[in-house]
This record gives sequence, C-alpha cells and structure tokens, in this order.
Amino acid sequence: MERAVIKFSSEDCGICHKMSFYDQKVSEELGLQFIDVKMQDTATYRKYRKILLTQYPDKSEMGWPTYLICDSPEGEFKILGEVKGGHPKGEFRNKLQAVLDASD
Repeated sequence: MERAVIKFSSEDCGICHKMSFYDQKVSEELGLQFIDVKMQDTATYRKYRKILLTQYPDKSEMGWPTYLICDSPEGEFKILGEVKGGHPKGEFRNKLQAVLDASD
C-alpha cells in the first residue's frame, strides 16, 4: 500500500516556504511519498481536493501548511493523520512518526 504525505500550501506563505527546505526529505526518509499541492496550482489541487475536503469540509481549521498523511492517495484513500503549521525539522519528523506509529 502506498503511503504519502500531501502538503497543502500557498505560494504566498512564508512558513510554507521555510518548511519546503526539509519537509520532502524528512517524509521520504520515513518511507513516505511526498505530494506538494500549492493552492494556486489548480490542476494539482483539483486532483487532491477530495482528500483535503474530507478532513476540512470548509477549510476553516486548516493550518499553513497542512500535511495530511494518507494511504492510497491516488485511489480509495484513507487519512491516517495530519501535521499542521511550521515546525523545526526534528519536531516535524517526530510528528510524522507519531502519526505513523498510531496507524500501525
């Protein structure tokens, strides 16, 4: 089964940009596929919108950025958890690992 981290972010978000220096690397080190969805990229956003709206039907509780960890993002997906907002690299790794540990 394919597990992925889907990052929902904005090109205008400074914290989103700061996280981009290590979020993909950390995700891949934990064995996760990394999918970067910028809200301004309408084609990519449309592809993954259903996953985002399952977690946040009106988007009001989203953080910037919002990382959704899920199984099978290309098909019958299952959301395992989330990490919201900006974090130092080690803390981000720990938060992702906690979601993975809770889902096993």
